[in-house]
Amino acid sequence: MQIASVSYAPPPAVRQLPWNVLSTGIRCKDRPGTPTRVPDLSVLADLLPFQVEIGCGTSVEAGIPPLHRLHEIYRVTDRQDHEPREHRFTLSPTADTLLHEVLTEPEEKTAEFVEMFRACFLAEPTPAMWALKELKDAGHLVGPVITNNFDVLAARAGLDECFMRRYDQAVPDVEWVDGAKALLVVGLHADRRKVQARARARGMQVVYLDPEGFWRDGQFMPYPLEGPQDGDLVCRATAAEALPALVNLLKQHAG
Repeated sequence: MQIASVSYAPPPAVRQLPWNVLSTGIRCKDRPGTPTRVPDLSVLADLLPFQVEIGCGTSVEAGIPPLHRLHEIYRVTDRQDHEPREHRFTLSPTADTLLHEVLTEPEEKTAEFVEMFRACFLAEPTPAMWALKELKDAGHLVGPVITNNFDVLAARAGLDECFMRRYDQAVPDVEWVDGAKALLVVGLHADRRKVQARARARGMQVVYLDPEGFWRDGQFMPYPLEGPQDGDLVCRATAAEALPALVNLLKQHAG
């Protein structure tokens, strides 16, 4: 099914994208190793300079819905419960009610379709994003912000972005910086573009910043990181808490 504006005809490359996802977008999940838990990001004081990769965790802090909200608007997975890791893919046409909803409730469904993009336009950079900008200006953070996010919040905070959300490339190029000692991964559940794996291959220390869960209806829902490996470090905290604290710590060291 294709829905397009009057007088607009999607070019062949765009029409082909959904089929490309089936050949390159479906991946095997990583198996977790045994990472080391750390209470904060102070370990990065000995791993300067570092690069950063951000996921939707920083966007959620800005009021942008997480990716699974889209999966409630259209039926990619069967969301019968609240455990994200248990959702199975929806493969039967009778199990996907999207077309019926578009035809019977077009105005309501159109509002849902633009919900994510409206939130992206209205969102402002968060304290965590401004903390990254301070780290960049101080020379502690090097290279562009590596990201799958399409909200350009990092760019609006004055940071360059290396955009990784590619459906025609399973493993897009990464802009690495020679001399970077660590990769800080912020609010990103899985290594879908093999950025963390390539950082390890370069000898960089991989450090995760992630609360490993989210709040829903007043209840904290655990959502463990998919693939941290032996030797990786995991700080279980939010970006809003840990990144400004890192800025203050490094200022104290410099003073």
